[in-house]
Amino acid sequence: MADLNPVAKRIHNVSPKPVRLTLDGGDSAVYRMHSTQFFQREFQAEGERLDEAGVEYRLVTTEDAESVLLGRKGPDEEGWTMVGEVTAAERAEE
Repeated sequence: MADLNPVAKRIHNVSPKPVRLTLDGGDSAVYRMHSTQFFQREFQAEGERLDEAGVEYRLVTTEDAESVLLGRKGPDEEGWTMVGEVTAAERAEE
């Protein structure tokens, strides 16, 4: 079996402590994951951005498990919106 995605592994290992996620566009923010899990190589997590109340965030790996994607859903939105690809994850200061 191929290795797990290193960004997904880092998010999983840091959670439930805050984690700073950096996106492919260079933006970064601090998130707290409520749940993280692997299904073989596939990764999924759900949480919140600490500076944005009432918005849900979901992380998933792509089909080939090469990338981790971040989506968001606001309180008045019915579906998920793609935010970007997560390129780095590191433990954030609490």
